[in-house]
Amino acid sequence: MTEFQGREFRDTMGQFCTGVVIVAGLDEGQMTGFAAQSFVSLSLEPPLIGVCPAKSSTSWPRIRDAGSFCINVLSDDQRQVSETFAQSGQVADIGWRPGVSGAPILDGVLAYVDCALEAEHDAGDHTIAVGRVLDIEILDGTRGPLLFFRGGYGGFLGTGAR
Repeated sequence: MTEFQGREFRDTMGQFCTGVVIVAGLDEGQMTGFAAQSFVSLSLEPPLIGVCPAKSSTSWPRIRDAGSFCINVLSDDQRQVSETFAQSGQVADIGWRPGVSGAPILDGVLAYVDCALEAEHDAGDHTIAVGRVLDIEILDGTRGPLLFFRGGYGGFLGTGAR
């Protein structure tokens, strides 16, 4: 097996472009959350998604305890929202409304996926959290997504319209 450093691994994984989401939940009625790139659709039947919070996350334990969370798909003009939620313990100053689960649906997002926590699995320095989808909606099919590539933010140059 070839040996490599953590920076090498991170730089290589950075060659894969990802979307950016905010995983939001409630803790004693207050919004909490974090920015994530590791979000994926897992199953259509039943509808399941996966998200991978770092074990060092201060927000995930509070969201886990609530038992539900909402994946908010950021638009290309929401970089500041991502940067704020990416800071430990920080929450962006943004409007929101409760989803079916009660978890926050953020204003201005492209879409949301409201979930109940189904399972958690150990994954090194991260956790794989599986969410059972309770509700979904595309809120804006005209703007592009916020993307992350090689350590920086960008957008999609395609039309974005359906």
